[in-house]
Amino acid sequence: MKELDYTRMGTRIRQVRKAKGWSQDVLAKKCGISMSFLGHIERGTRIMSLETFVSICDALDADAGELLWGEVHPSDAVLDLWHPPGQGTQKEAGTDSYAMYVKIMKSVAEIMNEA
Repeated sequence: MKELDYTRMGTRIRQVRKAKGWSQDVLAKKCGISMSFLGHIERGTRIMSLETFVSICDALDADAGELLWGEVHPSDAVLDLWHPPGQGTQKEAGTDSYAMYVKIMKSVAEIMNEA
């Protein structure tokens, strides 16, 4: 099982934030957290809740795998191109998948806390 490296994860969050041209204050406000806490997250000195991680992913429009592990996946735009016409978009089809993903991530976090 991969071990989370919070310093690297924080660095990836900072890189995506800066690529968008946002200050820490802008991202913190979008996520409903303090700028100080975001600074700790970006330095890897504090561990965020799963809810905060999801908020950061949503605000940055970033894939969780990209922020957690540095694994880049095709964007939704590319996936939409693969989806047959008239059958909705990948994003529409993925709404239930996202809810399931959040449930799975919560379960993984609980298991990791027990270990």
